[in-house]
Parts: sequence; C-alpha cells; structure tokens
Amino acid sequence: MTDDTLRYPIGRFTAPTTVTPAQRAEHVARLERLPAQLRASVHGLSDAQLDTPYREGGWTVRQVVQHIGDSHLNCLVRLALGLSETAPVIRPYDEDAWVRLGDAAAQPLDDQLAFVDVLHRRLVALARTVTDEGGARPIVHPDMGTFSVNVLLALYAWHADHHVAHITGLRARHGW
Repeated sequence: MTDDTLRYPIGRFTAPTTVTPAQRAEHVARLERLPAQLRASVHGLSDAQLDTPYREGGWTVRQVVQHIGDSHLNCLVRLALGLSETAPVIRPYDEDAWVRLGDAAAQPLDDQLAFVDVLHRRLVALARTVTDEGGARPIVHPDMGTFSVNVLLALYAWHADHHVAHITGLRARHGW
C-alpha cells in the first residue's frame, strides 16, 4: 500500500459544488452513525493495539479517537457560527498539537467515546435544523477559503468515515 492510500483510505475530500436536501440528509446520517461505527472499530482492542499508529508516522488509534472528538467539537462550533453569524471567519487549530497534548493517553478510551456520543447527539440535532437557505450560508476559513454550511457538513461526514477507515484498515492489515 502507498502512504497516500494509508493516509486517505477513502480518498481525499472533494467539496461538492451543489448539495441537495437528500445529500445533506445523508451527510447528517453519516455523522449520526459515527459514534456507533467508532465504538465498533475499537471494540476489543488491547492497550498495545490502541497505542499502534494507523500508518508509519501517523497517530495511534487512541489519538485518532481523541482527534475525532477535538475535530467534531470544532465542527459543532463552526456549524453554529455559520448558522448564526454573517460569513463568520472560523479559527483554524493545530490538530497535531492538540492530539499530542497528553489527555489522549491519560483519559480512558470509554470517556473519549462517551464524549463523541454526546457531542454527536448535539451536532446531529443542530445539523438537522439546516434548511436550504442555512446550508448555503458562507463560512470563511483562513486557509481553505470560503465554503458553505452544506460543504462543512459534507467535509465532516467524510472526516468521520475517513478516520474510522484508518482504524478498520489497521485492524484488517494486522488481522485484529
């Protein structure tokens, strides 16, 4: 396998040019499925397996779980800003620095998974309120440019599947 295949097991994100209400509903459904898929992907792993990187130079499974919570917390904030402010400028953050802060190793995995569960209930509840008008609202990212609330939801639906695939791919390669 190439490093790019290991890094992007479902391919790189491609922003949709248009999003229909049915597509938006599917993005929200994918976000809703994430907590159960994440739990299933790590079920039965030992501490040694949880501390295994999904690829050379990549994060450990434990860090991937932590990152999903960190990232999707930012998604909730970005979604709320996009729906409540006019073209808000959202703040980027150093994902690698966040995942290496130390709480990923110190916090029990069950707590990290519980955080994702609760976070996604709130995220999905808000995402379900997005109308066509709300979905078209712009969000400005200093590095990624301007994109819509609809694209934000598509991005994080991809992000959810992307990181679960990191874990399930690692398990498949190792026969776990």
